[in-house]
Amino acid sequence: MRTLFLPETAAAIRYHDLPGSEPAVLLLHGLGAAGSSDLVGVACRPPLSGHRRLVLDLLGFGYSDRPPTFGYRLEDHAQTAAAVLDAAGLSGCRVVGHSLGGTVAIVLASRRPDLVGALVVAEGNLDPGVGTGSARISAWSEEEYLARGHAVMLAEIDAAASTGDPGWSAYAAAFRLADPIAVHRSAVGLLASIVPTAREQLYRFAGPKAYVFGEHSLPDPDRKRLETAGVAVLVIPGAGHAMAVEAPDEFAHRVGGFFDSAPG
Repeated sequence: MRTLFLPETAAAIRYHDLPGSEPAVLLLHGLGAAGSSDLVGVACRPPLSGHRRLVLDLLGFGYSDRPPTFGYRLEDHAQTAAAVLDAAGLSGCRVVGHSLGGTVAIVLASRRPDLVGALVVAEGNLDPGVGTGSARISAWSEEEYLARGHAVMLAEIDAAASTGDPGWSAYAAAFRLADPIAVHRSAVGLLASIVPTAREQLYRFAGPKAYVFGEHSLPDPDRKRLETAGVAVLVIPGAGHAMAVEAPDEFAHRVGGFFDSAPG
């Protein structure tokens, strides 16, 4: 695992940099999760495994530092991801983002189009105020969440994990490592209004772009809306929102296949 110190935050972000051919693939995890637990397995499966792959733990999550003064907004996370790519000397990357990471990927592509050649968003938030887990977390004030909300969320996640569901089990392990401030501020940032919206930014992205649904998340009325706007839709069989953990082979196969078949 590599470490990049970010002077502007006085903190270090950590990530896996797996060897392979370019264009490189950047993978960004969801709210409360970590790339080191959720996405390394996907990154090591073909056809993604043939590429150089950077799997980040965003600040506040996984093995990365937890700076208490960091904003944890979408723009903040996108800026740190850009810093990693700049430090690695990469451009035109294929970027895959799950949930929170999907929305961060959209903002990254909008703000630094030189860094993103193709974009895949796996059930990322596209519209302000829309989000199940983020809405639940944001219902507490930051003070309330730190005092009791995080413990409540962790207890509920542990209860879901006790059923043996692999997605919930992986999420429980990662959520236990997540910084409560990072979780709350990231959730608030996901619901906040940004201009243009994440949906508009996705539609405007000029490169190949796809949105991924887990089969168990369908039907979803947004599927037709995305296709009409020129966004390819991929479906991961036998999986729900935690698709990268529940069906890593299918996820890697369909996402990697999209990248390899996309123009350019």
